Amino acid sequence: MSLQVAHKEMSDAEVVRLYLQTQRSDYFSMLYQRYAAKVFGKCISILKDYDEAKDAVQDIFVKIMTNLGNFGERAQFSTWIYSITYNYCIDIIRKKKKEKTLFSDDIERAPDVAEEEVPDEFLLEMNVKALKSVLEMLPTGDRMILLMKYQDDMSIRDISEVLNKTESAVKMKIKRAKHKAQELFFKHFNKDR
Repeated sequence: MSLQVAHKEMSDAEVVRLYLQTQRSDYFSMLYQRYAAKVFGKCISILKDYDEAKDAVQDIFVKIMTNLGNFGERAQFSTWIYSITYNYCIDIIRKKKKEKTLFSDDIERAPDVAEEEVPDEFLLEMNVKALKSVLEMLPTGDRMILLMKYQDDMSIRDISEVLNKTESAVKMKIKRAKHKAQELFFKHFNKDR
């Protein structure tokens, strides 16, 4: 079987195992080809700078390569990569802003305010153009947590591990981010209501 055929048929976990066993760069190249564009997309949506996102992708893949032995298949490989990507981008933003409160600990101490729950369908039914605009208007932390939940389909548990927060804090952050998204939508795109 040629490596190109194998590329399409092998799971990520199999490719990782083969890379770790053989250290052949073609196996790592497979992973890079599968995920580089997706990682770049996440970096550009978070960092908002093409050159910075391009550099971040290279740094992230170096991090992935050096930590591949730590991938224990407890989560999907894509979730593991996206977790590295989000953490790397969070670190860049924190360094740029010299602010450690992107995902503030106040969330964990805050009482559960009586905000009405925004159903997931609200975000899912929003037209693509409006959704992109609303996401751009959200603060970075809110945008990232919504992307993790709805674009990357990460579980609350996975998000809590990425952000190093409790699951209840993550649920509250998602709830508040959805509420902000709904407010922005009604303010900017749905003037009739």
